[in-house]
Amino acid sequence: MKDSTSMDVHGIMEQIPHRYPFLLVDKVLECIPGEKIVALKNVSANEPHFTGHFPDHMVMPGVLIIEAMAQAAGLLAIATVEGHPRSDTIYYFVGIDKARFKRPVVPGDQLTITVTITSMRASLQKFDARAEVDGKLVAKGELLTAPNKVGR
Repeated sequence: MKDSTSMDVHGIMEQIPHRYPFLLVDKVLECIPGEKIVALKNVSANEPHFTGHFPDHMVMPGVLIIEAMAQAAGLLAIATVEGHPRSDTIYYFVGIDKARFKRPVVPGDQLTITVTITSMRASLQKFDARAEVDGKLVAKGELLTAPNKVGR
């Protein structure tokens, strides 16, 4: 059986370079390198995008849901390929296919993000990603990440 690890926000910030207001993964519940990651994003009315995105009917922008899934995919890629982040490499979100949004995400919701690896090559990684609230699908898609040397 492969090792499964959890991670709090401090551990997440040691792995990926994102910071407020663009760090969109609050906690990792489970990470099985080479297989999958399950992460959480707590949605709060205090987030800056809510002041301009349907302010009278606050809805989390779909692109930010996709970005949260991509950050989880990046954490899984690092755990799978390297085991820990390298200071000279960053994983870029380079594509999404079959993105679908099923229901709105609003303040007070907790996104449960599950990302599984479908293909892992040195130059390109492919993942199936889904985000749920209370066990109900809110978004899904196929994500692509690619490592890049910092400074290039």
